[in-house]
Amino acid sequence: MTYEPSALRLQREAARRRASRRSSLIALASTIAVGLVLVAVIAGAPGFDRVKSSFFSGHYAWKALPQVLSGLWLNLRVMFFAEIFVLIFGLLIAITRTSRNPLLYPLRLLAATYTDIFRGLPLLLVLLLVGLGIPGLQLSWLPNSAVLLGTVSLILTYSAYVAEVIRAGIEAVNPAQRMAGRALGLSQSQTQRFVILPQAIRKVTPPLLNDLVSLQKDSGLISVLGAIDAIRAAGIETAQSFNFTPYLVAGALFVALTIPLTRFTDWLTRKQDRARQHQGQW
Repeated sequence: MTYEPSALRLQREAARRRASRRSSLIALASTIAVGLVLVAVIAGAPGFDRVKSSFFSGHYAWKALPQVLSGLWLNLRVMFFAEIFVLIFGLLIAITRTSRNPLLYPLRLLAATYTDIFRGLPLLLVLLLVGLGIPGLQLSWLPNSAVLLGTVSLILTYSAYVAEVIRAGIEAVNPAQRMAGRALGLSQSQTQRFVILPQAIRKVTPPLLNDLVSLQKDSGLISVLGAIDAIRAAGIETAQSFNFTPYLVAGALFVALTIPLTRFTDWLTRKQDRARQHQGQW
């Protein structure tokens, strides 16, 4: 027997389609209206011509692009290595803080102190303290590279944030899961590895990806230590031409770098929300 929807259901689906089309048209109209208003306000400003020539010059954008791209390659290398160590250290700190072994209390206290300090310190201040303090010790075996010290500063700061995110995921796992793992004969470490951590990471993947997006952006702050990244390269070009377009070029490249991960994070969040709704967990 072939299924045929009732007349009432067909009416409801038609009404939903009309409402969806109406909402889309209203959204499009309002977006166009706001855009026209913004264009009129900005283009009608007294200093618009000067701002346009100072920030939106195609000539200087094309001239600065090779140098800014070369600096962006440095940012990419810093992000790659920083993200690896941030995930490793963040996971170790989170596991330490959630451990119930009384012998590890000194380590738990040290981990809690570390996260409190580096979550409270601004990243720019950490960059200055590490980038200027370590070379000031004048120890030959300590590195003095601005790139390396900047990467260390990023790792120190973001490891504290990532550790708290992972710790929240571990504590969000139902305690019955741990007891079930022990009942199956798994040791404490095996239960943590095979039962708790997979569920915890799955729960906190969206906020973890958001932290990585922030790390991508903040990698540009290593320029304060003298590393010639995209921002520093843009600054050098600006100092030579007295035109600020290179900064917009650097900004556009950073946006192009972060948008894919941001969209992936949004997609993953919606997917997890739909999965929870389907399972009736709301």
